[in-house]
Amino acid sequence: MATKLQWLPALLLLLLFPIFLVGGLKTPKEAASGAHNPVVLLPGNTCSQIEARLTDAYDPPSPRCAAAGNDNARWSRLWKNTTAPEPDAPCFADQLRLVYDHAADDYRNPPGVLTRALSFGSTRGFLSDTPADKELCMGRLVEALERAGYVDGETLFGAPYDFRHAAAPPGKPNREFSRFRRRLRTLVEHASRKNGDKPVVLVSHSQGGYFALEFLNRTPQPWRTRLVKDLVLASTGAGGFVLSMQGLATSNNANSSRSTASSPANVLKQRQVSTSFASVFTALPSPTVFGPDTPLVVTPSKSYAARDMAEFLAAVAGFTPEAVRRYETRALPVALRFGAPLVPVTCINGVGVPTVEKLVYGRGDGTGPEVEYGDGDGVVNLASILALDDVIGGDPRQEEYKSVKIANMSHLGVVSDALALEVLVGEILGQPRAVLMSRVM
Repeated sequence: MATKLQWLPALLLLLLFPIFLVGGLKTPKEAASGAHNPVVLLPGNTCSQIEARLTDAYDPPSPRCAAAGNDNARWSRLWKNTTAPEPDAPCFADQLRLVYDHAADDYRNPPGVLTRALSFGSTRGFLSDTPADKELCMGRLVEALERAGYVDGETLFGAPYDFRHAAAPPGKPNREFSRFRRRLRTLVEHASRKNGDKPVVLVSHSQGGYFALEFLNRTPQPWRTRLVKDLVLASTGAGGFVLSMQGLATSNNANSSRSTASSPANVLKQRQVSTSFASVFTALPSPTVFGPDTPLVVTPSKSYAARDMAEFLAAVAGFTPEAVRRYETRALPVALRFGAPLVPVTCINGVGVPTVEKLVYGRGDGTGPEVEYGDGDGVVNLASILALDDVIGGDPRQEEYKSVKIANMSHLGVVSDALALEVLVGEILGQPRAVLMSRVM
């Protein structure tokens, strides 16, 4: 495996720059006294738990799948169901996939499958059953905020979302995201009203940041100004990341018997499931961030830059022409209009972790690409992280913007590592304890 670590001068300064403690967090008693603003959390990809209910319109792939949900009035856990018996995995796969409704020009569940995000309004809606996922899904952050005096349903709220879906351009049918926007708007208003009309702090991790930004950019400016104190984006970049291309290429080349793992916990590894999601295109690199000509995937016959994404999806990732058109008409326009939300923004990202920067096919034994690494948080490339400074911080209309980059911190670590949590909670409370480097140029 080839490696290529490219350290920018600014990053070298960052790695050598010391951490200075400049203040303390308030005690739980002080925080609980109402001194702080209410917080709404938006978790990362696959963290929201989804319930399903089957109706008589459902046509199961096997009788077992119908029997597993034949009570039309009963909602049951679809994702993430860590307690389901292994033989039910094909049922989960069939019910979790999305289909594209050509008449509605929108993504839908399979006929007869109704879904909803579990416990909207509460952080309990995305705290997973497993300890590892608890770290990934903001569980450690919830604990830290509760130690600071926050109470779920009183001053702390959660906005789980259906991670299978994604925003579409304005004017394009997008029923699920439109419903999420309405529910989040109502939740923000409720949280503010319940706390003496204080504006809300929105805090997101990873994919949750895309949902938060699109939500804000589609709400009236007076509403944003009145009800949103700050948007805190953790482990979020602008313009996608190269690792998403590796995932698509790998799933296309994987042996089908291996990629259709029989455990419900591995249902997302099944290509027919994961590639049916609208969100499969969300994190693909944008030419505005990665440049139109920088090669990201190299094969013996062609190099693919960000502007060649449609060709990559067809030739390397194996998508049908119809699916590629959905990328071009739904996902790409959203990526190209990525912009400042015009509310105070704090971006907290890890850097200094080897991150996939280029995939080279044809050099090795044929089992997979050679990977060249650059800088980032292990998932999001440094180019995407720095683009936030340009796209949001560089917008003259964006009056308040802060970028905090934590050296040698991973994508997951930003919401689970003790030091990162100290920084993150401090920013949420408006009392940062650590000064790293902001606005790296």
